[in-house]
Amino acid sequence: MPRVKRGTKRHNRRKKLLSLAKGYYLNKSKLYKFAKESVEKALGYAYRDRKVRKRDFRRLWIVRIGAAARMNGLSYSQFMFGLKQAGIEMDRKVLADVAVQDPAAFTRLTETAKGAIPKAS
Repeated sequence: MPRVKRGTKRHNRRKKLLSLAKGYYLNKSKLYKFAKESVEKALGYAYRDRKVRKRDFRRLWIVRIGAAARMNGLSYSQFMFGLKQAGIEMDRKVLADVAVQDPAAFTRLTETAKGAIPKAS
């Protein structure tokens, strides 16, 4: 069986990994063994946190919408229910942006939501 040394393939793979570890502390950016561990951990965190970022932004939008709705005399859940009853389909990202950028328009949305909520008798 012929001998395989893997010269350039191994060199290129290691060089690529070390470039990913650039800026890491001490041996984690210099030595392949430690750099590999650190890069794998970092890539795992990056993958996980791309999902977490979506959750965090949704939570932020809900807080902003809830605060603006309370200023207009509704709770968050009442506001969202009223919008749904009124047939207004805006996502939370847009609603939060409207709440921050254009409070007058948000007040009009709140009035629409109030009017659409059925009265309990």
